[in-house]
Amino acid sequence: MAREEQTMGPGLALSGGGFRATLFNLGAVWRLNDAGWLKKLAIVTSVSGGSITSGVLAFKWGKLKFDGAGVAANFRDEVAAPVQHFCTLSIDVTAGIEGLVNVFDTIPKRIAAKYRAELFGDATLQDLPDPATEPRFVFYATSLQSGASVRMSRKYLGDYRVGRILNPTLPLATVVGASSAFPPVMSPVVVDLDPALWQDQEGADLFSQVEYRKRLLLSDGGVYDNMGLESIWDRCKIVLVSDAGAPFSPEVAPDRAWPNQVARVLDIACEQTRRLRRSWLVGDFIEKRRHGAYWGIATKIGAYNVDALAKDTADTAALQHIRTRLNPFTAKEQAQLVNWGYALSDAAMRSNVDTKLPKGTLPYPDTPL
Repeated sequence: MAREEQTMGPGLALSGGGFRATLFNLGAVWRLNDAGWLKKLAIVTSVSGGSITSGVLAFKWGKLKFDGAGVAANFRDEVAAPVQHFCTLSIDVTAGIEGLVNVFDTIPKRIAAKYRAELFGDATLQDLPDPATEPRFVFYATSLQSGASVRMSRKYLGDYRVGRILNPTLPLATVVGASSAFPPVMSPVVVDLDPALWQDQEGADLFSQVEYRKRLLLSDGGVYDNMGLESIWDRCKIVLVSDAGAPFSPEVAPDRAWPNQVARVLDIACEQTRRLRRSWLVGDFIEKRRHGAYWGIATKIGAYNVDALAKDTADTAALQHIRTRLNPFTAKEQAQLVNWGYALSDAAMRSNVDTKLPKGTLPYPDTPL
């Protein structure tokens, strides 16, 4: 990646991984709030399951009551409660059945309808916080047409090969639905647009072909970048990454049936890209080319060398293998994932970013890790 001048304040990237990522990232964001760092963020980027957490945070931002220390005391009620309620629902199965039996609907449309009914109502990107004074929220999807990442924010919708639309009015439910549209069942999300809304820009080699500006076919943002790093990689002075992505598991006898083989190949390709990005990021931290912290669901918390809120156990190791479905998560699964995201964020921040930060308190102290 080309290096640019780091001119923005802290940036946070929330990875994908279904409801597992939604809950793990909720715990990380919860810790940042308790630490007074949530209010300091200049930009929040997200893909897939992380976009559910980010979407609710953005939607509820105006209702958060920050005190003088930058802590929102009502975070649990305004952000955590709706996110965790949503993770008790059967989104993928229910939407799948409804989309299959209704000839006038598709599965992606039914999932967007669930986001609208349960979380976002009729809110659009223009209802998000003003990036001039509050954090900029950027949601990533992947274009199945151009092969590029599509950035969706209050300021603009952009595909570097097609151009950009300023001040887009896409429904927030559609945006989060597109960002979390895991292929092949939940994608593509189809977005029809007025071609005249697009602006040309340098490098937009597909702008002249009006078909690319008429309709977008969008898949999960994690297909292109499972950690949502691009917008903050070189622009932010402090880079924070919360990664709930599934670790790659070796298989001595992988299934040779073509559907499962295709899925396996996709997993390998995605893992290589994610590992390369993670290697670049951590390498930059070690070489002090940039400042920040990375914590992943498979990270050993003992490696941070601080008095951590949890220890590495068989139970914490098992969390990385929890399903990435959008189906109901039990109260115990939710509490453990939230606690683990909180504990790892706490350790990473106190070890690498804010060494004077007091030790936090787990959101669910009665649920052991």
